[in-house]
Amino acid sequence: MNRREWVLASSASLASLPLTAWAQGGPQEGRDYKRVESPVPVPEGKLEVVEFFGYWCPHCKAFEPALEAWVKKLPPQVSFRRIPVAFTPGQEPLQRLYYAIEALGQVDAMHRKVFTALHVERKRLNTENDILDWAKAQGMDTTKLGDTMKSFAVATKLRQSKQLADGYRIDGVPTLGIQGRFMTSPSIAGTAERALAVADALIAQSRKG
Repeated sequence: MNRREWVLASSASLASLPLTAWAQGGPQEGRDYKRVESPVPVPEGKLEVVEFFGYWCPHCKAFEPALEAWVKKLPPQVSFRRIPVAFTPGQEPLQRLYYAIEALGQVDAMHRKVFTALHVERKRLNTENDILDWAKAQGMDTTKLGDTMKSFAVATKLRQSKQLADGYRIDGVPTLGIQGRFMTSPSIAGTAERALAVADALIAQSRKG
């Protein structure tokens, strides 16, 4: 299976399996999650969870509602951030879009709308002009958006996102990275729900040191 085309759907039995029902010892390495070969540096002070995603990915859109609800329940000691990735040059404009709406404080307002435009409305957002035309219809200031997409700050974010994705050896999305040491995903764990339960267990493990 091509991991860039991960399928979220899995058996109903896995979907309904709570964390407490796992075999003794909790999630199993190699089955429910993977260990990062060379730990990735993380910011001091909080435990970090990152989601690697792409707006172009239909499975990332499918994962978003469950992920969003899960993020709202994270304890204050845990920080969460999204990392857009591009496996091809043609996916870079959507990377730039995410970092631009983040810089403009528009993630809450626009993040889901981008997914909907691409996967429900079937809009073409392949180029900067496509994106700006769509953003104008959403009432955004397209001058600010365009300038931000081309800014040095966003270019820096793109370099940093590539370094982080390379550190985790990301080859498919959506993927969750936990504290620079572990990663799991609906593809690895079996379902979106189980991936989030695995992430909870890995967070708890990481907090213990």
